[in-house]
Amino acid sequence: MFDILVYLFENYVHVRACPEGDQLARKLSAAGFENEEISEALVWLEGLRREPELPEIAPENDSVRIFASEELNRLDADCRGFLAFLEDAGVLDALTREMIIERAMALPDHRLTRSRLKVIVLMVLWRQEQSIDTLILDELLTEEDEDPDPTFH
Repeated sequence: MFDILVYLFENYVHVRACPEGDQLARKLSAAGFENEEISEALVWLEGLRREPELPEIAPENDSVRIFASEELNRLDADCRGFLAFLEDAGVLDALTREMIIERAMALPDHRLTRSRLKVIVLMVLWRQEQSIDTLILDELLTEEDEDPDPTFH
């Protein structure tokens, strides 16, 4: 699934140029992706298109995020530190951070690596049509850790 997300970012620089639904599924199939991966990606992308549910108390940019135990199980210290780095660098505001965490939690039950979290960040920013600084984009597109679960794509 992550390969499909990176493919979409690389091939559809502007989110509006990306086809939806059946047309996107056909294009992904023609590009060589498997039907199961395509289905997973389309479901995940549909969640990205929905309007985010706002927390009961809107997070402020200087607020401290306390992670729930399920979030701690999915997002290790490296992932949480990376999110904090992006916030400190001004790449993410509190609401965008929450959208990223929500999309991370929407994945099948497994721990996230930093590389996979980077793809989620990239897709959320792509969907919001935010311009991304070249250095941050380079950081998001760089893979530096091993994939602990090679069966999950």
